[in-house]
Amino acid sequence: MYKAAFAKDCATGSAESQPSNHVLSVSSPLWAIVLALLFLPGCNALNPLCGSSRPAPEIGSLSASTITLAQVQQGFLLTVSGKEFVSSSVVIINGRTLSATVQSSQQLQVTIPTDLISGPGTANVTVNTPSGNSGYLGCSSGGTSKALILTIT
Repeated sequence: MYKAAFAKDCATGSAESQPSNHVLSVSSPLWAIVLALLFLPGCNALNPLCGSSRPAPEIGSLSASTITLAQVQQGFLLTVSGKEFVSSSVVIINGRTLSATVQSSQQLQVTIPTDLISGPGTANVTVNTPSGNSGYLGCSSGGTSKALILTIT
């Protein structure tokens, strides 16, 4: 018999066990609902087997959309704002993965190395979060954000 209900919030990813007066037995109609929820794709909150999954990051803005080549040559500190950033999130600029400092789940910072950009142009900026270690196929985990363009003059 199952004597605790588990709840997980999709927005925050936090899970908690909550006492419950409900007792599920194999013959209970609720048992079928629980099994259905375990195998639904989408929100991992419905599936307790997805405990190690991570949200896909989303970026909304860069601290500067245009910078000068002189700023790049000094090692420009770029702030990326969005949501669903975690400690394992990294910034990818023109295909090169850079370690980021996660300030919060909505903001991270990365220093653009002087050897990354050699002249004026544009650079694609994305955030990637590697997947968690869940082996269950019904769990989505991690991913790469859409790209924002950084212009270098």
